Amino acid sequence: MEDNESFEEKSLSNGDVYIGQFKGLHPHGNGKYTWSDGTIYEGDWIEGKMTGKGLITWTSGSKYEGEFSGGFLHGQGTFTESNGCVYTGGWSMDAHHGVGRKVYWNANNYDGLWKEGIREGCGKFTWNNGSVYIGNWKKGKIDGRGIMKWYNGDIFDGFWLNGLREGSGVYRFSDGGLYIGTWSMGLKDGKGVFYPVGSKQPSLKKWCSIFNNDINSFKVPNPRITRSLSDKPRARGMKKISRHLSLRTSLLDANWEHQNSSEDCICRDSSSALSQTANEGQSEASTVSNMVYEREYMQGVLLVERLRKFSEIPQNKIKRQNKFSVKQVKKNSFVGKLQNRRSYYLKLNLQLGIRYTVGKITPVPAREVRSSDFGERARIRMYFPKDGSQLTPPHSSLDFYWKDYCPMVFRNLREMFKLDAAEYMMSICGDSGLKDITSPGKSGSIFFISHDDKFVIKTLKKSELKVLLNMLPKYYHHVGSYENTLITKFFGIHRITLIGGKKVRFVVMGNMFCTELHIHRRYDLKGSSQGRYTTKEKINSDATLKDLDLKYEFHMDKILRESLFKQISLDCTFLESQHIIDYSLLLGLHFRAPENLKAFVETPGSIPRQTSLPSPIGPIKQADQLIIPKGLLLVAHEPSFVKSTPGPHIRGNPLRAYSIGNREADLLLPGTARLQVQLGVNMPAQAISLIQDDKVEESEVELFEVYDVVLYMGIIDILQEYNIKKKIEHTYKSIKFDPLTISVTDPKVYAERFISFMDKKVFRETP
Repeated sequence: MEDNESFEEKSLSNGDVYIGQFKGLHPHGNGKYTWSDGTIYEGDWIEGKMTGKGLITWTSGSKYEGEFSGGFLHGQGTFTESNGCVYTGGWSMDAHHGVGRKVYWNANNYDGLWKEGIREGCGKFTWNNGSVYIGNWKKGKIDGRGIMKWYNGDIFDGFWLNGLREGSGVYRFSDGGLYIGTWSMGLKDGKGVFYPVGSKQPSLKKWCSIFNNDINSFKVPNPRITRSLSDKPRARGMKKISRHLSLRTSLLDANWEHQNSSEDCICRDSSSALSQTANEGQSEASTVSNMVYEREYMQGVLLVERLRKFSEIPQNKIKRQNKFSVKQVKKNSFVGKLQNRRSYYLKLNLQLGIRYTVGKITPVPAREVRSSDFGERARIRMYFPKDGSQLTPPHSSLDFYWKDYCPMVFRNLREMFKLDAAEYMMSICGDSGLKDITSPGKSGSIFFISHDDKFVIKTLKKSELKVLLNMLPKYYHHVGSYENTLITKFFGIHRITLIGGKKVRFVVMGNMFCTELHIHRRYDLKGSSQGRYTTKEKINSDATLKDLDLKYEFHMDKILRESLFKQISLDCTFLESQHIIDYSLLLGLHFRAPENLKAFVETPGSIPRQTSLPSPIGPIKQADQLIIPKGLLLVAHEPSFVKSTPGPHIRGNPLRAYSIGNREADLLLPGTARLQVQLGVNMPAQAISLIQDDKVEESEVELFEVYDVVLYMGIIDILQEYNIKKKIEHTYKSIKFDPLTISVTDPKVYAERFISFMDKKVFRETP
């Protein structure tokens, strides 16, 4: 061995000692470094840095054995803390990263993926009481799709957000009961079906087998270790190195002590919450073999219950409600795969085209639109070959031609609606991609929605494209003049031409239901009764109901209502000028559970029995129903207290409210949020039930007659131009509900009846 790499002992002025090989002035090769506080590292060095394999032991009793790089814990290794916690797996820059297993001091353990020191990705967590969770994690919390099995045998398979159940799910109770429905913030919220013990239940064999296999044989994927130690840090003096190492290890030790206590706290809270939540397993048992309950909840409070025989529930509805656990046969067929492939190509083509168009038009200096921006030449065309070109990237779709209509107009509209170009592209063109959604109407259109739910993309017929392009100059002026317009926001029109000449046209719109509040019910209202109802087999948690399904009228603040009808009148006048008919008001309702009903909330550890709720069978007379007080509070607007981030559905400035002295208003939702009240967004109201005693089925119960609701609304379907060759018949009902069949061929008549219906039947002034 050369002299400059021989074993030597060197003591530093600060009391640190190094015994090992050197290269020049720096530790290089194998050596042992002892800090003055007693911390010891023994292992490999490269030019003064702990790099390679080694063992470091702290004075606290913690130790790490594994791989190092540049002085950091980096690669594969085992960290044993003084309190007994042990982590074995991947590391990156002193943090858990990649695949790893951690056993906590209290015998809880996590086996799965990590990112920068926190649980992120797929993993399995086992609590010391026997509860097990398998599924996705995000930022250290349960987030995404996952399966939880509590120690008492209850199982939940569904979606989570920030550690709470959120979205669709299946809850199987240990006694055999089953609930399929939706959750929000950990509580039942929305529609669902409860199958008591002994009742005929939908087949969940595949779901059960998947869970049992996962529980018994869960294994994390083998890590692919791709370490690179080629980047060598620049040489430093021995004194600087020792100081750096001493500081690094002391900070590392302190950091892990802090992180450990934080993780343990999280685990204890989660375990405690699990033990409480497991009590939900008392599944409101009923032994009626052929009976099931259709239920609707608001923040855990039972809102409506209908008793049905299992045979009354169509099989296709059961499949829809359990769509995430029982795969449709169609999806496994050749036709289903072909349709999925076509949808994949269209979504990819859209993302490529929109990214290209927005990237091309955004750098152009801002200016006012000109008449030529609306003309035939106002187009951007591009060919996207699969192998790429000088202007387009290679892609995995088929060759296609792209056309973007009126790019400067829509660039200005997006700025008018305060949308950032980069955020717009990330929402639609980001890695998470677009999601398919079921068409809510009979148009046969294909619908996509962005991963963040901000934008809806819909295919257009050629006639609809023509209508939209013809009205675009007037539309641009209208939305620029009236910032509170309820008319759909359009952000772009595009066309894809596939190989073979097939043309698919798209429009990008704002999603008015992109809100942090759960939308419990959706209505498409025209003011007509001809065919305006939803059959029972089509009603589910995602269904859009129609005029005859609406069983409420909404009492609103005087000034809020005046502002609403002023804008509805302006918008209808605009649509009338463009000869548009057959449009609708899309209305979303979020029900609130008032404070005096908290005793009915099915919270963890305190799940009320059926006996503690109003009678679930048989009609409840109006006189016996509860009249609940206001649970929503209007307060003076405070910009610093509410979110002001522009969204695809946000309109104008805060509205004024009569109840707070004609001042700009915020809506205060106790325990949830403070929201800015705008036209069609976050509008408070009271929903008054219009159900009569003789109209109620014996098996259906509406538990209350007054509800606090938050309204979201907008005018949609504005691309149906009146055509004298095509009559559209509607059956309107007068105030006395006497049917009167008329043929509507005049946009002015349609607008008048539309406004009249909203005025007399839907939105009323609070007495």
